[in-house]
Amino acid sequence: MRTRVRGRRRRRNPLRRRSDVIEAWTALFFGVLLLVGAPLAGALAGWWAHGEARSVAVAQRAARHQVRAEVVGTAPDQLPTVQAGRQHSYRVRVRWTDAAARPHTTTARVPAGTRHGDQVALWFDTQGRNVPPPAGSTAIWQHTVTVGTIAAGAAAAAVLLTNAVVRRVAAGRRLAEWERAWARIEPDWTRRRA
Repeated sequence: MRTRVRGRRRRRNPLRRRSDVIEAWTALFFGVLLLVGAPLAGALAGWWAHGEARSVAVAQRAARHQVRAEVVGTAPDQLPTVQAGRQHSYRVRVRWTDAAARPHTTTARVPAGTRHGDQVALWFDTQGRNVPPPAGSTAIWQHTVTVGTIAAGAAAAAVLLTNAVVRRVAAGRRLAEWERAWARIEPDWTRRRA
């Protein structure tokens, strides 16, 4: 005779201990946390990072301005080595005129291969220092995805680590339950007197 079992029934089972039930429920809880909580944490962190990166980019655009400058210096004979994956660049004297038609001359970093008399686009801050261009949409999205991915990974790692700790504690308690049960049953099985 075959019995069909539909769903999880709350039946009394002498082989199912309390620790088994707790472990099953915690596995379900941690599974939901892993599948829902970690991506949600990543999305929230990415959303926050996107807003922060956009506000930094807006502040940079407000504090920086782009000028077309003419290279008036000469390039060094030996180019510097590439640092941090950037293209070759060197410092040289450049000249430009501002909106009030006042000439300015300063030293700025220009791309390698720039010659005397070439026009280059440069960014300056309010103090007149040569700075990198403000962050664009690509840099903002790269920052967003990076922060979101790291947050989701960290949340998943925290969930998995907590689950491992809970399982280890549950296994210790289960072994203690088995020891107590065996201490009660062993004399009947082995015909030994306590």
